[in-house]
Amino acid sequence: MSDDKHLTTHVGNPVTDNQNSATAGTRGPTVIDHQLIEKLAHFNRERIPERVVHAKGAAAHGYFEVTKDVSPWTCAKFLSKVGKKTELFTRFSTVGGEKGSADTERDPRGFAVKFYTEDGNYDLVGNNTPVFFIRDAIKFPDFVHTQKRNPETNLKDADMFWDFLSLSPETTHQVTILFSDRGTPKSFRQMHGFGTHTFKWINEKGQAVWVKYHFRTETGIANLTREEAISLAGMDPDHATRDLFEHIKSGSVAAWEVSVQIMPLADADTYKWDPFDATKVWSFKDYPRIPIGRMVLNRNPENYFAEVEQVAFSPSNLVPGIDSSPDKLLQGRLFAYADAQRYRLGANHAQIPINCPHAASANTNQRDGFMTVNTNGGSSPNYEPNSLGGLIESPAYPENHLSVNGAVAKTAYQYKVDDFTQAGDLYRLMNADEKARLISNIVHHMMPAKEEIKRRQIMHFHKADKEYGSRVAEGLGLSIDSIAQTCKV
Repeated sequence: MSDDKHLTTHVGNPVTDNQNSATAGTRGPTVIDHQLIEKLAHFNRERIPERVVHAKGAAAHGYFEVTKDVSPWTCAKFLSKVGKKTELFTRFSTVGGEKGSADTERDPRGFAVKFYTEDGNYDLVGNNTPVFFIRDAIKFPDFVHTQKRNPETNLKDADMFWDFLSLSPETTHQVTILFSDRGTPKSFRQMHGFGTHTFKWINEKGQAVWVKYHFRTETGIANLTREEAISLAGMDPDHATRDLFEHIKSGSVAAWEVSVQIMPLADADTYKWDPFDATKVWSFKDYPRIPIGRMVLNRNPENYFAEVEQVAFSPSNLVPGIDSSPDKLLQGRLFAYADAQRYRLGANHAQIPINCPHAASANTNQRDGFMTVNTNGGSSPNYEPNSLGGLIESPAYPENHLSVNGAVAKTAYQYKVDDFTQAGDLYRLMNADEKARLISNIVHHMMPAKEEIKRRQIMHFHKADKEYGSRVAEGLGLSIDSIAQTCKV
């Protein structure tokens, strides 16, 4: 057996006996045994805090290949020419469940992509749905609390779940998606992905456009019914994780066509919807999808913890040519995601191999801290500006400024407020069987909630589409006419 297969301590010392503790005599007691202490001490520290959302996930390595010239819109180097390939790592996840929850739970699916570009890492942190429940990050902690466990009983609680939704009409669009067939994807390979937010692309001339990202699976969409999802959760709660790993292990790939919708900057002030509202989509008739590339996943992680558990995504990881937008939910995520990684993994989480850039070096004046494992900047100055040969800024990259106006104040969202039309349009696009399953899923989940909460939520559905609200009310044994007369939302 080669030396690299011999067990050692954490500093490389050979372990001569890993089966027996050192004892005083054959019956003990146990004495100070450094191998025993090392193993138990490390064991006590093996767990890191799980992600507060997206706790359970699966991931794979792969690449992105450019298929269309996008230089008129962005100067991002990894998109600079047709045929260019960029390494990436993609993580899929359920959102609300704990790390041991079932892959088949009714929940959005996280769809996070880390591109290892020549200008550093670019993270696109989206979901398998084109919209989200809320449009302002200040509501996010409250929303997530309602999707988790009751603080008194530690049980999932229909009253909590629907109480928040029924008092937040902007959730109606995403709720309709969540309780449709798309709420329980059959596998991570058989679902679309979306950047969800609006982003800005900037070209070499400093000209900009607004964009939305779409990842359309080449495998084809496949979903589970509620009954199938419940059954599979009991038989194989790790079904989607297993499917992705074994599919790639067999030599197959998982692939998506990547496209964007492009909106001229000026249209943001005239479009019928607020393009920065994360609860809304842009019509394909108004802004068609433009295919720009292909994402291919072809290699499994070698170690789950080192790669899938420790990978750190943040929408604040942007490269020149791509920027954020005034989307209020995105603005909060720009801080929250990076901060979550600092909490989970430490201030130096970018030094973990899965998070290190591949084709660029990380040159920063951020030094020291727990788990500094690189050269820590060596002997160079740790400040800027400097005249001693240290790091300097890079002013050559083009920027596009955003004009703002108005008073700084906490104000309710009031720009082109319409929380129901797109949800109603989605309902009306469904065929009869899809509508029936949507209604059944909602009724089944809402049944335990208090009647007052049911009535408020039904009115959201009714405002989206009268038939939609009426069928939910009927399924819950309530009168839509009575609700419409007495319920004010």
